[in-house]
Amino acid sequence: MVLRKAGTAAAAAGVVAFGFLGLVTIGTYAASGTPQQSANRSALSPGTVPAAYQDAIQKWGSLCPEISPPMLAAQLYQESGFDPKAQSPVGAQGMAQFMPDTWPVYATDGDGDGRKDVWNPYDAIATAAVYDCALAKDVAGVPGDPQANMLAAYNAGPYAVTKNRGVPPYKETQGYVRNIQAMARSFAAPPTPTAPLEVSPQSAAAIYFAQTKLGTPYLWGGDGAPWQNGRFDCSGLTVAAFQTVGITLPRVANDQWYAGPHPSRDQLRPGDLVFFATDLSDPRSIHHVGIYVGGGYMINAPHTNAVIRYDKIDTKEYFGATRVTTDGAQALPSRNNDSGAINAPSRPGATAPTTPAAPATPAAPARPAVAAPPAPTGPGRPDGPAGTAGTTGTG
Repeated sequence: MVLRKAGTAAAAAGVVAFGFLGLVTIGTYAASGTPQQSANRSALSPGTVPAAYQDAIQKWGSLCPEISPPMLAAQLYQESGFDPKAQSPVGAQGMAQFMPDTWPVYATDGDGDGRKDVWNPYDAIATAAVYDCALAKDVAGVPGDPQANMLAAYNAGPYAVTKNRGVPPYKETQGYVRNIQAMARSFAAPPTPTAPLEVSPQSAAAIYFAQTKLGTPYLWGGDGAPWQNGRFDCSGLTVAAFQTVGITLPRVANDQWYAGPHPSRDQLRPGDLVFFATDLSDPRSIHHVGIYVGGGYMINAPHTNAVIRYDKIDTKEYFGATRVTTDGAQALPSRNNDSGAINAPSRPGATAPTTPAAPATPAAPARPAVAAPPAPTGPGRPDGPAGTAGTTGTG
């Protein structure tokens, strides 16, 4: 993409570059040891869910003590990438990927329109919360972390949780619980606007790699492969940079947005990923990413006919930043290579609670005045629930 009015600031680039390594070192270690955000923080971090769904997820994510708005958001993203049209070949439907025989038992009118429609995102959000809370009630007598047990029941079924007296020893289920709870940190707002975020000591090495690529011509879809003459696009560069420090990021920029918590503009530190979008209310419109290096600048692969370079981050399309963590990156879902759809988690067993009665629900949140943006459709993955087929944001 073209960074409008970003400018290369060629004259200033040498000055900016001069202090980067020292700034990286100071910025990387100065905040080390500060507390990381909790996965169960009650408020959603701004910009982490599409604005049209923010109020609904905030309200229904508070339905019972075992869930939270950030956890519910992480779950919906893992299932569909917030795509209300998601449909899988095995029959799972909607944003929360309900099977047709399960939906009628828990279906909830989330927007008060008198209908319970699996394709309505507000109904799907509400029903996902109702279903989670029913599962939590079903495994309430099991020792251990109530939220972990509830998530395990969602993935493997409540019988597996009660039989094993906790999260069962299934790789899929243990990974599901770990990933949802880790990813929830990316959706959680800090306890206060000025709360510090832990900074990774790996950031300096990621920046060093990117600096070695300065002047390399941009290539759409480039990830540095030999047959590409070592060229990159924006997200290909960030993937390669963090790969050198043992962190595997997803290939698409708007998936990289969820690889950790989100520092505010005045909390930026060298090594944070910085993102740009066409719609500042919707993370699905993210289309560019760079690596922050300090002083209001980033290293990025900007667009065709340009080279990897330093650019200013303060443009009208600046969306926000992510402080990449190992756990956050590992928690992200993968995408189908053909359709671009999110590959929803695999499930080793049935998930229906043995006690289907849904708990009392809060007052239905009103439908936002801004209509939900249309989501792309896709054929879905061949072996399980599918999510959004969006493949934008590669740079």
